[in-house]
Amino acid sequence: MKAPNFNAACPLPLSQYPHVMMAHGGGGKLMHRLLADVFGKAFSNPILDTRHDSAQFNVPAGRLAMTTDSYVVRPIFFPGGDIGSMAIYGTVNDLAMSGALPLYLSCGFIIEEGLPMESLWRVVCSMRDAAKNCGVQIVTGDTKVVDKGKGDGLFINTTGIGVIEHGQKITPQSVQPGDAVIVSGDLGRHGMAIMAVREGLQFESTIESDSSPVHEAVLKLINAGVEIHCLRDLTRGGLASALNEIAESAGVKIAIEQKLIPVREDVHAACEILGLDPLHVANEGRFVAFVAVRDAARVLQIFRGCEVSFNAEIIGAVVEKSTPLVTIKSGLGVSRILDMPTGEQLPRIC
Repeated sequence: MKAPNFNAACPLPLSQYPHVMMAHGGGGKLMHRLLADVFGKAFSNPILDTRHDSAQFNVPAGRLAMTTDSYVVRPIFFPGGDIGSMAIYGTVNDLAMSGALPLYLSCGFIIEEGLPMESLWRVVCSMRDAAKNCGVQIVTGDTKVVDKGKGDGLFINTTGIGVIEHGQKITPQSVQPGDAVIVSGDLGRHGMAIMAVREGLQFESTIESDSSPVHEAVLKLINAGVEIHCLRDLTRGGLASALNEIAESAGVKIAIEQKLIPVREDVHAACEILGLDPLHVANEGRFVAFVAVRDAARVLQIFRGCEVSFNAEIIGAVVEKSTPLVTIKSGLGVSRILDMPTGEQLPRIC
């Protein structure tokens, strides 16, 4: 994956405006200069460049998918990513969970007075490069500046629109007994990357976030004719929350095995130090797929041919229609209930 290009200097002269000021959100010349010289230059495309109150665009034939999300991660820069690229990838990934081809995004910025202008420019450049990497366009947006102490640096809200060009119904209600449960890669890296920076933890090697787009891996499954019943990205609450949400919606029992779930040793060690369960830790480039069992081996082969999912694993199956339940078998062969986390394990990591 191509690294973000931060080499270009911020278009606003830093000697004059090294930090964002309230006037940058006041509707006057400084705001218009910020919009034109920072966001406009970075995100320029024919739709955005009309500078109208709403974006006008054509979409291919098919069902539309739409999603919205907000990003409040702290710190805004972390190993393997930043709040900007994560906002793009997270929105694209939400669309991918419906099997949609992502097309257009909107972005809203809540900027705290005093944010270094260079930091804002780095985030904007990262978003530009991430959008290009995903083949999507940022076509409309909004910027607000809030008083110092009221915004914690930078918050970003996004909305994404994509088109569903297939006939499959990829929803939790489509899950059936016998379905294979497949995770697209190793778990827990995003949450541990954030916590390592925040808590000043040092390990032999740096844990980098898994923040990345997954839509190409999903579209390869669809193009290969795989019967997909459900997809869910493993963000807040991690794998445990996703499986319980799907079990509840589908009315099924899901059984998985601990030894089959990919978790890197450094992530596992970091979780032990902080008293966390990696199955409850958020990810930003991982998802779980429920597919017809006859297609499971083919799904694994397709996933392992993609950089973002090369270490995917089959971790269990849907057992039966029943009272919603998720169980996990330990390495010793003992099964227990895998429940959702009861509280917030990791504050502000997405």
